[in-house]
Amino acid sequence: MSWFTLSPLDVWMFRDAKPFAPGERAWANSSFPPSGHTLAGAVQAHLGQPLTLRLRGPFLCHDERLYFPVPLHLEDGSPLVPVPWLDQTDPYFHCHWDPTRPAPLVSLGPAGEEPECSQSSKKKKTGGYLPFEAVQKALEGKGWDLSQAIKPPLKYEVRPHNTLQVSKRQVREADGYFVETCIRLQPGWSLALSIEGWDPDREAWDPLPLAQEAVLRLGGEGHGALLAPCPKLQEQWQQLQALSQATFRQARRALAYLVTPGVFIKKVDGRSLCRAWPWEWRLATPHPAHPLTGPLVSVATGKPVPISGRLRVDRQMSLPAPQVFAAPPGSVYYLEQPAPLNQEEPELEDGRLNVFHRWRLLGYSELLWLPWAN
Repeated sequence: MSWFTLSPLDVWMFRDAKPFAPGERAWANSSFPPSGHTLAGAVQAHLGQPLTLRLRGPFLCHDERLYFPVPLHLEDGSPLVPVPWLDQTDPYFHCHWDPTRPAPLVSLGPAGEEPECSQSSKKKKTGGYLPFEAVQKALEGKGWDLSQAIKPPLKYEVRPHNTLQVSKRQVREADGYFVETCIRLQPGWSLALSIEGWDPDREAWDPLPLAQEAVLRLGGEGHGALLAPCPKLQEQWQQLQALSQATFRQARRALAYLVTPGVFIKKVDGRSLCRAWPWEWRLATPHPAHPLTGPLVSVATGKPVPISGRLRVDRQMSLPAPQVFAAPPGSVYYLEQPAPLNQEEPELEDGRLNVFHRWRLLGYSELLWLPWAN
């Protein structure tokens, strides 16, 4: 068994990636869901030993059912269409754009209505989560049923902290006041994730040696979370993976649906550059600046997610890692044909260790493949 639910025993505090110290910035925000770094650290602290982990998730869960972020490529329930994939009779087919960027997306409204470019259309509220059944139908090519979408089942609570002067009823001027926000999930909701550990002797991934139920200290202030196995979640994930892999093996147009934050990094002159789509996916539109073309046609994404981890110096000390910016869950990529991620492989072609593979081990950049039915 590798799939578990992680249920809150109290409020949770997952500080965002902004630097924080009382006296410098008096407000510490919380982000949700927690990062893979946070979850892996909680599991390793519970086990009390260093262990290479592989995570899938986290996702929301209710009544033993997985929930996934609403995809960002929908307009009134219908997918936006890249300009190169429009019919040649469409007036937008002949529009021009910067070929060094992904192609723009166009909303195809009902008959009789003029389509509007997604970049200039009126902003609409997006977000929320869809249950397993809705995502399963989408992977089967039956479209998205947004009537099943639910709002994020959580609320934020603001908690101020005061430090009084000694023998006085006055707040200290230095480091005396700061505010933190915490997260409270609605009753019945939890996180769902798969956790496996690497067995160097067998050179294979094994389920963790966890008890039937275990209490973990998770996030800021070490609030409790109950970790419990859930076989139904594993069955649901296997069904989605079977549909996704079937689409991936077909050499035709497809959509890559990002269900966890996507971390896509490239080292340039000693610097780490991040962007919203994989660097190995070259653009399909030819241009003198990039004569080599690839499968990527367009991208539907949103505000980047900042992530800050820790670098382990030794068993007693760790240091803040450089901040990275991830594509948000729900991002969708349009490709002429499915293409793999380089970070899926633990080693490079020349046999060197793939340093970016650790992001996949922590659950980032999880993709589900959908057929393009239009």
